[in-house]
Amino acid sequence: MVDLVLKQMDESLRKIFLRGLLLAAIILVFAGNTAKANDTKKRIVILGDSITAGYGLNLSQAYPALIQQKIAKAKLPFIVVNAGVSGDTSAGGLRRVTWALSKGADILVVALGGNDGLRGIPPDETKKNLIGIVKKARIKNPEIKTLIAGMQMPDNMGPEFTERFKKLFPQVAKATKSRLIPFLIAGVGGNENLNQPDGIHPTKEGQKIVAENVWKILLPELTAKEP
Repeated sequence: MVDLVLKQMDESLRKIFLRGLLLAAIILVFAGNTAKANDTKKRIVILGDSITAGYGLNLSQAYPALIQQKIAKAKLPFIVVNAGVSGDTSAGGLRRVTWALSKGADILVVALGGNDGLRGIPPDETKKNLIGIVKKARIKNPEIKTLIAGMQMPDNMGPEFTERFKKLFPQVAKATKSRLIPFLIAGVGGNENLNQPDGIHPTKEGQKIVAENVWKILLPELTAKEP
């Protein structure tokens, strides 16, 4: 399956994807070992792409690590697992979600779809994949809480595509009864001062804003009383 994905990528994307996949594997193994020492803590898995992986930055500067800092400050019993892979798509996330949740998870944040949009993948296909990710997660843990991070495309993708893409994330959240993070990179996207020279990946300061965008929606799930 991975071989098929690699054949569809150009050389530069292939290298980025493979590096990201290797890094994600290392992170998950490390997180699994950490979990043994913190087995009383609940797990938050963030399944994402290069923005989640902290492309161009130290892993400690990526928003999952910043959320872990907020959790520690709030003294909440959760650990965050960064399952971000640079270059990943919703289809890639669908293929690896079961593996990403192999150590268990109480909350899943799905932050995928941006690369789908940039590659012009039909929004209905992205929608189907994201719903499939949540379904697989609930097979693994029927009680898992899920959050869907919305993304948007620049206007140069065409008005019809841009609008359909923007709407698919609320539709996925509604269909799966998930919490919606309206726009993962709100306040960052399009701001050259908060993005690296490529204009796509947040800087260290941009990642702080992304962390706040996620935290506002995630925090109520962390503090909600068990039924």
